[in-house]
Amino acid sequence: MAKAKKRYVCANCGSVTPRWQGQCGECGEWNTLTEDAPATVFSQKHDLSRGGRGIEFVPLNKPTELPVRKSTGLAEFDRALGGGLVPGSAVLMGGDPGIGKSTLLLQTAATIARGGNDVVYVSGEEAAGQVRLRATRLGVADAPIRLASETSVRDILTTLGSGEPPALLVIDSIQTMHSDTIEGAPGTVSQVRGCALELIRFAKEHGTALVLVGHVTKDGNIAGPRVLEHMVDVVMSFEGERSHQYRILRALKNRFGAVDEIGVFSMASEGLEEVSNPSMLFLSGRDQPLAGSSVFPALEGTRPVLVEIQALIVRLQSGATPRRAVVGWDNGRLAMLLAVLESRCGLNFSSAEVYLNIAGGYRLSDPAADLAVAAALVSALADKPLPDKSVWFGEVSLAGEVRPVSHSDLRVREAAKLGFALGFGPKDSKVQPSSLNYNPVGQLANLVDRVMRTA
Repeated sequence: MAKAKKRYVCANCGSVTPRWQGQCGECGEWNTLTEDAPATVFSQKHDLSRGGRGIEFVPLNKPTELPVRKSTGLAEFDRALGGGLVPGSAVLMGGDPGIGKSTLLLQTAATIARGGNDVVYVSGEEAAGQVRLRATRLGVADAPIRLASETSVRDILTTLGSGEPPALLVIDSIQTMHSDTIEGAPGTVSQVRGCALELIRFAKEHGTALVLVGHVTKDGNIAGPRVLEHMVDVVMSFEGERSHQYRILRALKNRFGAVDEIGVFSMASEGLEEVSNPSMLFLSGRDQPLAGSSVFPALEGTRPVLVEIQALIVRLQSGATPRRAVVGWDNGRLAMLLAVLESRCGLNFSSAEVYLNIAGGYRLSDPAADLAVAAALVSALADKPLPDKSVWFGEVSLAGEVRPVSHSDLRVREAAKLGFALGFGPKDSKVQPSSLNYNPVGQLANLVDRVMRTA
């Protein structure tokens, strides 16, 4: 590339000279010459300050008709979405292979299609016959869905653009889509980003609700560029263990509703069934109180869910290295809690193996679970069950204090609704009087004393 030549422009008269000099040769002014970068062919071609069309700006309070949400026919799906699908929105759904993403979307598409809406289901992973076979098993083969097995985004958009735009477009999955304007195999970063951009643009321009299915990596993150999650309006995660019957649909990002809302489903032979009371699902099988078991009222969005926390303490011979195993909770937070119990409460876990499990395969991220986990650990260490029909919640600090958490009253009301009689939590919680007897706990040492005194 040729080196760009320097030039100097006079600030007074605008004359140009190839070299700097103290006095301008045109107007005679001193020290008015300044260096100026000459316009190159590249800058001329990429100057975006002119040549475009003007855009119209509108005020925020301009009267306009707001889009009406469209129900999916599944109350749990609507809850996670914030009330239903918004026309023109783009939803990205990720989840492990075989977790039930295609099953859920096929049931949803069938329900919306039976309501008199045009629904298009494009599968890039399965043949049309395989999708029809699943529809027959789910009992939705009679739904008027337009089904296709295609991976070319150009062919899909050309076909959809030749008629009325559909109310719902399902792409299963975005990693299988291919654009002939972009080099690379399907699933590469450029292909995923380019195909998603074209599909989202079509949805925005025509008011079509778009649902993209995304693959996940071994770490559980959606495969492809991270910018894909920024491009869409809603990011959903379909979680659960394939060995368990329950599935959780969680909203990680939602421009039209609250985040961290969940919908709970149960996998059956006829497809996914809604679970209206998930607390009963995660607490099933609790006949009598056992040592090392506590109940925690977790909060997912606006929904409280009662889950069981199980702990097991195994004493080892002197010199053996103890093991710490956690399922469904943060391993680092367990180590911190054990350190607080040893330092502030005088308990000894250094010569024992500690096993912690969240029953039902549920995954907890709520910091309010600290007190329930501590109660289960102390109960397992003392081999004494906790009080019957009791719930525990509260965040534990490094000083051993039990700190307030959000929505304490909502947690207590849900526990009372399910027949629990005792509640243990922070002192400063604003809990309204109810059928549940609430007992404030200020220090973690108070919890240890109460459990040790239990007969």
